[in-house]
Amino acid sequence: MNIAVKLMQKFKDRDTQNKLKVYQDKVELIRKRDLEAWDDRQLQAESLRLQEEAKSGTPLDELLIDAYALVCEAAKRKLGLQPYDVQIMAAIALHERFLIEQHTGEGKTLSAVMPAYLNALTGKGVHVLTFNDYLAKRDAEWMGPIYRFLGLTVNSAQAGMSLSEKREAYAKDITYVTAKEAGFDYLRDTIALSEADTVHRPFHYVIVDEADSLLLDEARVPLVISGDSPSSRSDSFRFAEVARQLKQAEHYDFDEFQRNVYLNEAGAAKAESLLGCGNLYDSHNSHLLTALNCALHVESLLKKDIDYIVRDGKIELIEEYTGRVAENRYLPDGLQAALTAKEGLQSIAGGKILGTITIQHFISLYPQICGMTATAHASAMDFEDIYALQVVQIPPNRSNIRIDHPHRIYTHKEAKLKALVQEISAVHRTGRPILIGTSSVEESDMLAEALAAAGVSCHVLNAKNDAEEAGIIAKAGEISAVTVSTNMAGRGVDIRLGGGDPAQAEVVAKLGGLYVIGTHVNESVRIDDQLRGRSGRQGDPGASVFYVSLEDELMLRFGIHKTVRAPKQDEALEEVLSSKITSIQRIVMGQNFDIHKELNGYSDMVEDQRRILYAERLRILKGEQPLSPAEQRVRLFYIDELWADHLAYVSYLREGIHLESLASRNPIDEFHSQITEAYEQIPSKINSASEDMLERLEGSNDPAEWEKFGLKSPASTRTYIINDQYLQNKRTSWTGTTVFAYWLRMIAKPIFKLSKY
Repeated sequence: MNIAVKLMQKFKDRDTQNKLKVYQDKVELIRKRDLEAWDDRQLQAESLRLQEEAKSGTPLDELLIDAYALVCEAAKRKLGLQPYDVQIMAAIALHERFLIEQHTGEGKTLSAVMPAYLNALTGKGVHVLTFNDYLAKRDAEWMGPIYRFLGLTVNSAQAGMSLSEKREAYAKDITYVTAKEAGFDYLRDTIALSEADTVHRPFHYVIVDEADSLLLDEARVPLVISGDSPSSRSDSFRFAEVARQLKQAEHYDFDEFQRNVYLNEAGAAKAESLLGCGNLYDSHNSHLLTALNCALHVESLLKKDIDYIVRDGKIELIEEYTGRVAENRYLPDGLQAALTAKEGLQSIAGGKILGTITIQHFISLYPQICGMTATAHASAMDFEDIYALQVVQIPPNRSNIRIDHPHRIYTHKEAKLKALVQEISAVHRTGRPILIGTSSVEESDMLAEALAAAGVSCHVLNAKNDAEEAGIIAKAGEISAVTVSTNMAGRGVDIRLGGGDPAQAEVVAKLGGLYVIGTHVNESVRIDDQLRGRSGRQGDPGASVFYVSLEDELMLRFGIHKTVRAPKQDEALEEVLSSKITSIQRIVMGQNFDIHKELNGYSDMVEDQRRILYAERLRILKGEQPLSPAEQRVRLFYIDELWADHLAYVSYLREGIHLESLASRNPIDEFHSQITEAYEQIPSKINSASEDMLERLEGSNDPAEWEKFGLKSPASTRTYIINDQYLQNKRTSWTGTTVFAYWLRMIAKPIFKLSKY
């Protein structure tokens, strides 16, 4: 097997080298188009010529050399930037719709301008999807002078813009926007009852920045639009109090991966006593059982300052992969209400879900996709399998001379913390800048306190505003700077030695450059590489090292602490364990990929159904069907109503579909069968409801009459993100609760005609 893998890798390496040789040849042709002698008007006339060529149907491949030469000259004149050969090579690969791996500090932002300009020449619009609003605004303003000089328009679409501002932003030739905001705008378009209320144009070409974070880590995040609803009082506080009185092992158990929690018999008896409800598993108590399970889950599995923080009287979830506050993100179903009750806060009801789409499915709406990141190679198979995107590694402008030290492994967390503080203190005394990557807000604060006690002051990045973070990161390479951060994914700012001051940079370089320290290893090698990659930019000196404890979560999960028989000690263990840790990371990445693929089996069919129904909806909205205004409004209204009902049914099914295996049926096959049966009934239901309403309206085309009968958009909507619990809770265990839930559903089916919708 190893031989086959090595041969495959050798073949891929040769293929990459051949591609890079072709790109280098094109770079030479671009360089030969020396436009330095041209005046501004000549350059702008050439850009106009290229636009006319592109709009008349000339293939963009034939215009690439001229277009890229223009951008290079415009970048030099307007921004004082001269693209490196490797940046132009990356730009060629992006146009050819590859996913490029370009090291941190190699200038991805400028590389993206060339293909964005070339593909915008057609007038069909280009989107550059960024990680946050700050980066979208920054990059649009930073690169804007190049586009405008060449006669193209550019803007960023930001959260909070009005409808007209959004329409204007998306009407530009190039639009910088976050994937989430573009996705929310798409969802708003899908429930618009008038074409004038939509903001997106047909999708064309997209460049995905921080592609590994968006296309893999965040890919399954469901974006949701719902009818807004006011604050509501719930019984969640009662269940939170009951959950607090239950004890682990005595009243409940965890599954082997510590991802789910289950009541045992003693726990059920205790809960029944506290709730005074009789048999908790009787059908009339099913709502109590669900609420209690939610309360128990958040009480025992969700940790404050690790999974969430409380700020300004609100729960704010923390992104697993970045360790940062996840803006506008909620847990599904009753978990969010249970969590707010756990913290003694009031819950806000979610409202009826009107539409939902995952980031993965949203990005796949673009006919042409490419992306860029500093860490793609480790997940090349995932990109190819899910998006048919091949990874091309772009060589650095200057060779990477960073020193990556072997992991330093300790028997327990206290020894690791002590060693960390000693190492940071010793290095800090030399003046060398240090960047420390931590696993959570809690760990960041704890380390900062330990460093303060040792006389080392530091900047802590763990839940601040993006613009503030950018300023702190920019200074992280200054002499004596110590920066403690949660994971660095999506930060989007280079760390320059000396903070960009040449004299300081020289001193820092002599000290060894930026020293990166990880306080743990992540499940994914990519996330570790993102942290490492902050050091050694553009051929700078630098170093990285990861400190690991056998009590770290990943080590405990895989039982590494049991295989090492060393007694507790303050000294680091032998380096031989490093290879074991790397193997674990690769196993976990493989497991997560398999889970991702299996879960796609559930969401892909729902997305296929949505696209078919939405295509029909769009034809009605655009007036492509011979309908009167009243018929148009009525049909749009009932399409939205019945799709929302279908989503509620899908959610209900999805919650318990794994129970189908109890009856020896494949859960995915059973899920597909049931949602297909339900979906096939939607057209007849739309027709029937529409006919009844048109009869009541007596064919009136008066909008005031439509309003009287409730044929209008929701008074207000809210958009938010649901944390993907299915991914976290994929590995489940059979208990009395789940068996009961299965049989309850089987009994309920004929009573409520669930099999028929």
